[in-house]
Amino acid sequence: MKDLSTVSIGRRWFPHPVLSLQLGVSWLVLVHSVALVHWLSALLIAWAVPRLLAPFLGDASRIHWPSTVRLFLVVLWDIVVANITVARITLGSMQRPRPAWLRVPLETDHPRVNALFASIITMTPGTVSITICEERREILVHALDCDDPQTMVQDMKARYETPLIRVFRLPAGAQQDRSKGDA
Repeated sequence: MKDLSTVSIGRRWFPHPVLSLQLGVSWLVLVHSVALVHWLSALLIAWAVPRLLAPFLGDASRIHWPSTVRLFLVVLWDIVVANITVARITLGSMQRPRPAWLRVPLETDHPRVNALFASIITMTPGTVSITICEERREILVHALDCDDPQTMVQDMKARYETPLIRVFRLPAGAQQDRSKGDA
């Protein structure tokens, strides 16, 4: 537990400032008003929700924000490109898609990284993560159109998993060395 004297006053009041900002702005957008009562409500929500969830969210100061922004932009770009690709497959020339089941090995046991990795895969049109198998340390993914499964797996790992590991600044002990040939 941190000594409160070393934590800034702002961090004590708003332990997750980015989440607080998102919640406050979201509230104002949802109510479609900038009346004083709605600003006060937004401030109350921005203060209360992150403080109540702080024990479950972990320390926000450990997140590497430049990597987070980079990953967000990569995922956003991939979603746009994948939407166009899926639209071409379903509405276009009616070429026969090549569906495939992929086993994507996990590099870490970090539950947040693995859950976000699976979520990003599912958010990208044309792929769905079916399950995270903790015993085998892999995610089972269904791809709508895949001509080279190994390349697709390596691309997912390079574009999403590696940046997620950087985002959470995982210590060396949190990552498993996959080259040692575990079963």
